[in-house]
Amino acid sequence: MENSKIDAIVEQIKALEYELEVEAHKEYEKFNCEISKKREELLAMYKNDKEGIFKYLATAPLPFMLTFPIIWSVLLPVLILDLFVTVYQAICFPVYKITKVKRSDYIIIDRHRLGYLNIIEKANCIYCGYVNGLIGYVSEVAGRTEQFWCPIRHASRTKSIHRQYPRFLKYGDGKDYHKNLDKLREELRYIKE
Repeated sequence: MENSKIDAIVEQIKALEYELEVEAHKEYEKFNCEISKKREELLAMYKNDKEGIFKYLATAPLPFMLTFPIIWSVLLPVLILDLFVTVYQAICFPVYKITKVKRSDYIIIDRHRLGYLNIIEKANCIYCGYVNGLIGYVSEVAGRTEQFWCPIRHASRTKSIHRQYPRFLKYGDGKDYHKNLDKLREELRYIKE
């Protein structure tokens, strides 16, 4: 089960993700300071940068306008997915003794507060923040579930992996699987966000 090279790479990725988060937060803090210091100036600048809704609609390419209902039609299935995954986690994770995924760590909706966005752009930012955050949340819930029920790497290379995947066991190693399944399940109790 031990693969020190993979473990080292995973640790490097975690360190880089943390560094990225710290740098992004610094940018946010810098931006917050600028807002506090130059609020009036910034609001005036935002007002100048804001594109009116009529101009926005008049200059939007027709194909963009035609896809608008299709994009927004996905919202209902996404809301249903959110409900089902949240209920699933609330019922099943305590039974399996898996640490719950904090939904608010994944679904961040804040860009709609930017003054330079018109109402349509704000709605689009809310939609994208919700849907993409939900996908991350669902991936984490599914990853923890997969670690509990089937912590085996795929035989074929996968394009994207969740956070638990590097700890999974090698494909085809039945002895290691039966030997380490309980240990991998136990780890799920102590996941720190």
